[in-house]
Amino acid sequence: MTTSTPRATALRAAALLATAALALTACGSGDPSDGTGPAAATARIPTTDVVSGVKKDPAAAKLLPAGVRARGSLRLASSVGSPPSATYLPDGRTLAGQDIDFADAVGKVLGVRIKREVAGFEAILPALGGGKYDLGTGNFGVTDERRRTIDFVTYVNDGQGFAAREDSPLRKVTSLRQLCGLTVATGAGTTFETTLEENAHLCKEAGKQPYDVKTYAEQGALWISLQQGRSDVVMSTINGLRYAVKQQPGLRFLNEFKRLDVGFAFKKGTPLAPAVRAAVNRLKKDGTYDRILKKWGTGPSAIATSRISPPEVK
Repeated sequence: MTTSTPRATALRAAALLATAALALTACGSGDPSDGTGPAAATARIPTTDVVSGVKKDPAAAKLLPAGVRARGSLRLASSVGSPPSATYLPDGRTLAGQDIDFADAVGKVLGVRIKREVAGFEAILPALGGGKYDLGTGNFGVTDERRRTIDFVTYVNDGQGFAAREDSPLRKVTSLRQLCGLTVATGAGTTFETTLEENAHLCKEAGKQPYDVKTYAEQGALWISLQQGRSDVVMSTINGLRYAVKQQPGLRFLNEFKRLDVGFAFKKGTPLAPAVRAAVNRLKKDGTYDRILKKWGTGPSAIATSRISPPEVK
């Protein structure tokens, strides 16, 4: 269920523009009827139903706080960007993505309704602390810095990676020093932006020109900057990069740089974490977990078991 607000409406429009931009950069001006136009790109978003058959697990539901059981719902903030995490289908209203499926499936296991509201990526974590939402999704990487103020329940493993144009001399990024003198595009308010900022000193220490970081709130604008040569390399999620370069000719996934656990985000000290962890582990047991990953082509992101706020993967 999606709650519509002026903020959500604006974000939906922005996400649609990003999707349109991705489709256009992916397919040029080909005729949609020949399988090469923009319609073909959006048609690649899978719509298989892997959630509706999920059953309530009384043992997991019993772990919910009494107040949540009484109201029968969870207030969820969802960041919408690009597949496979979360995006809009061509109708401009229906959300789809790995994050969407996992949240809906957890709600089914716990026997509660998911009252979803679309929110900006950078706004969700602060809003959790203020009590506006019970939990949030946005492919949030579990870092030691974030764990100081946020609790997480892990459900996949993703992380940081790079992509570039086919004509780039870059083949694999094993050190951020390789980016010195280049323009790096990444998402605003992300762990990628933080990593780049915290390591900017590496170029100076190596006697090289610094890399220039360009941040974008919209994924479509980020990819257009790479296609048009305004940036040299993109730093983003491993799964997102792999998915995007499959849709866009002329681009190449470089490599995984660092793996991170990804989790549902909660206010620090939340009593909800044990129930949600039990729900994720139930999904692993009944096969729904693997079906979600198969649907979105993210099998390598599987985790052995869900954990509450584990230490950052080093």
